This record gives sequence, C-alpha cells and structure tokens, in this order.
Amino acid sequence: MSVEVKVPAVGESISSGVVSVWHKKSGEQVSAGDPLFTLETDKVSTEINAEEDGVLQTLVAEGAEVKIGDVVATIEKGGGAKTEKKAEAPEKKSDVQKPVPPKESPVLSPAARRVVTEEKLDPQEIRGSGKGGRVMKSDAISAAENRPASREGPPAEKAQDDHAEEPAAAAQPESGRFTRKKMSPLRRKIAAQLVMAQHTAAILTTFNECDMTAVQELRAKSQDAFTKKNGLKLGFMSFFIKAAVEGLKAVPSINSRIEGEDFIQNNYYDIGVAVGTERGLVVPVVRDANKKTFAELERDIADFATKAREGKMKIEDLQGGGFTISNGGVYGSLLSTPILNPPQSGILGMHTIQKRPVAIKDEVAIRPMMYLALSYDHRAVDGKEAVTFLVTVKQCIEDPKKLPIDF
Repeated sequence: MSVEVKVPAVGESISSGVVSVWHKKSGEQVSAGDPLFTLETDKVSTEINAEEDGVLQTLVAEGAEVKIGDVVATIEKGGGAKTEKKAEAPEKKSDVQKPVPPKESPVLSPAARRVVTEEKLDPQEIRGSGKGGRVMKSDAISAAENRPASREGPPAEKAQDDHAEEPAAAAQPESGRFTRKKMSPLRRKIAAQLVMAQHTAAILTTFNECDMTAVQELRAKSQDAFTKKNGLKLGFMSFFIKAAVEGLKAVPSINSRIEGEDFIQNNYYDIGVAVGTERGLVVPVVRDANKKTFAELERDIADFATKAREGKMKIEDLQGGGFTISNGGVYGSLLSTPILNPPQSGILGMHTIQKRPVAIKDEVAIRPMMYLALSYDHRAVDGKEAVTFLVTVKQCIEDPKKLPIDF
C-alpha cells in the first residue's frame, strides 16, 4: 500500500512553490518524521516531513515548480526495498572490484544545505569547519566562491589541444568582468510576486514626515526600566505598530483585501513586519497587535529576527497579515515607495531618522525627522483615506500620549 506525499497548503495567496532539494533519495527507506524535501515559496522555505514509514519514490525533480496539492512522491509501506538491499549485500561484499565502502556523506547545516542546493555543489568536496566536521554556511559559500578557479578545462581536453590556453583566455572576461549564476528559487518567487503585485493592483504612494523628538525622549527616559523589567530593549518598531493600529481603526478600508469581485474587510489587526535576510525578504506577522503590550510586541519582533537569522522561520509565522510595515531606515534609506504585499491593500514604509531644519511656531529648529510612505491599492482605498491614515500615524508618533502606553 502506498501513501501519497502532497505539497501542503502554505498560506493565503500562495498557490505554488519549488522543490529545492530532496533530503531522501528515491528508493530509500524513510521513517515518519524524516525530512523528505525542502519546499520554497516567495515567503519562506520549509522542510516537509514523512508521515509514514516506508520506501520513498520521488515523482518530481529538484528545482521543479509544483502547485499546492500536487503529488510529488509516494511512500510504499513495508520494507520491500529494504529487504532487497539486504539480499544484495552479500554480492557487494564479494565484489573484489569495490572493496571500499561508500564515503559517508558529510553533515550539512540547514543554511549550508540551501547554498549547496542553489549552487549545485558536491558536499563531498567541502571541508566542514563545524563540530565533528559539520559543513557550515560559510564553508559552502567559500566553496562556491572558489569553484570558478578550479573549473578549468579537463586535463584530457587540454592534452588533445595544443592551444588549450586560448579557450581559457576567451572565458576569462566572463569570470573576470561579471559573474553569472542561477537565481535561487526563493529569489525567483520574490521577483514574480513583486511583478504580480504591480500588475494586479492600482498602487499609489502618499508621503508625509514626522518629528521623532517625543518618541526619542520617551524611549530614552523609559529604556533602563523597560529593559530591567522585560529583559529586552524598547525599539521604535513597537511605536509604529501601535500607531498603525490606530490608523487602521480610523481608516478600516486599508485593513482589507480584494478577491475577484469581493471586497473583504478584516476585523483583526495582524501586522506584518518586513525582515531582510541573506536569502531575501520575509514578512512575519504579529498577531492581534491591538491586544499586545509594548513588551510583547518587542519580544515578537526579536523572536522573528532570531528565526530569520537562523533560518528557522515557519510558514505559519508568515500567514494571514492584513497590513505590513517595512523599515528601510535600518539600511539608511531616506525615502522609498514600498510595494504592496498581496493580497493586502496597504504597506507603511519607515525611513532613516535625519536631523533637518523645520519650522516650528514660525521659528527654524533642528529636529530628528523621518519620512513616511504609504503605498496602497487605489481600488480599495481612496486618496483621502490614505492621507488620513498617514496623518493619524504621524500624530501618534509626534504625541505618544495618543497611544496606549503601558510601560
């Protein structure tokens, strides 16, 4: 009896993914709970585990794009293949030509395994620097970077051609002037998602700026007590999440999405927070942000940052957001127009804090200012509503007393 291995549902707006790597080979015995393959989408990569014991038979190749619900493999219950392997064992032992057992596969960290898969490296050729010879991400990256230098023409070909150095010289401009490599499955999906957002939504961006003086002073005044009480620092993102919730309450149409001819109004406040990783952008979701304290928000944000850095983000962390906040300011961005995170109707862009001269009560003063950008789907949100939302966020940041301060 065989059990089908299907691509699981991975959240709203995701209809397909890429089988980036098979962790078990076809014909190999697997146990329930063993990782079978890594599925990559435009949001996250996750390992899909076996649900039954048996022999795996893969149906799609690595790198293939599959849809949710597609059957990618079967697991034959029982140990038929395993028994056959045992029967063949004596023959292998008696084979004089192959007395040496196969070389044991090196242990790869999850991050290293992704690099090996994307760069099509041979794990056997990578020297691991981790404990017990474990191959770390840095080892895989180093192997990928050093590979072009070792990939000159095979000795046999050079021996047959007296001018073997000429092709090498012709290929040098490619390796010296530019580097060509395949986009990772995650990057390809991100690219497709961004283009889809531009083609399917009427995206418009409105701008404003806010004076960060009050928030900076409140944060500096409360930092020591907050850190001592909660074991983590008070950042700016929690203020903007709270301010965004107030803005969504004032303008409910931004907390919505369009599906076909239907307009769906969200009655919850799940806020996505864009996090940059080495492999691309992911947007984990802070659940029920309106019900959480500043400490709970900061803890969620810190946990997401750790998961993203260690490659442990789960699909459920990314599902169901109704609105997104992106902070390009951490990279020094002064102003940008963020792209919507489909199927959401709005995204708030934060930027770097920069001291600028501003007019206050007919006098010029130097204040820490931040530009804010709201991109929205004009099909669902009118311009007046977008401006109202952004002004509400601005007012909450400039006067934090308008927020439910709980520290």
